[in-house]
Amino acid sequence: MYKSLPKKRYKHTLNILREFVPQGATILDIGVENPFSTIMKQEGYTVLNTAGQDLDFEAPTLQAFQADFTTALEILEHLVNPLAVLQNIPTQKVLITVPLRLWFAKAYRNSSDLRDCHYHEFESWQLDFLLAKAGFRILYRKKWTHPVSKFGLRPFFRLFTPRYYAVVAERIS
Repeated sequence: MYKSLPKKRYKHTLNILREFVPQGATILDIGVENPFSTIMKQEGYTVLNTAGQDLDFEAPTLQAFQADFTTALEILEHLVNPLAVLQNIPTQKVLITVPLRLWFAKAYRNSSDLRDCHYHEFESWQLDFLLAKAGFRILYRKKWTHPVSKFGLRPFFRLFTPRYYAVVAERIS
């Protein structure tokens, strides 16, 4: 259907979405509109995005949304307090993707944009623990690598070290 998705993670994420969210569902996509929001719309979903507010301070604003499902794709790592966001998700089910901490690379930081920094780069157990604390039960997990077309030691490690972690979870409390 798509000539090519811009990133390998989009392909994985779209496959997970198709498996767990029926077409036509309304999705709250935490974060501003982005290329993947457009892909979800092309797949037949109704997509609502947040307005770029600072969710470390304004997490309760999520409660105003009415949706069938929530996505938090490459968002939680930017938050100082992702627990507050998870506690305020207005739906029973959520798809979350996060970058995993790489032992051979430092956390991502854009020194010219404070909102484009990773406060957290998770180990999978940390996201699992965070979801449990927020009252969610994990239904599905998947990890994948992110190889790059460069030569060197770190690009070599990226061939087999998982970089992304996806979780589908449902609220239990």
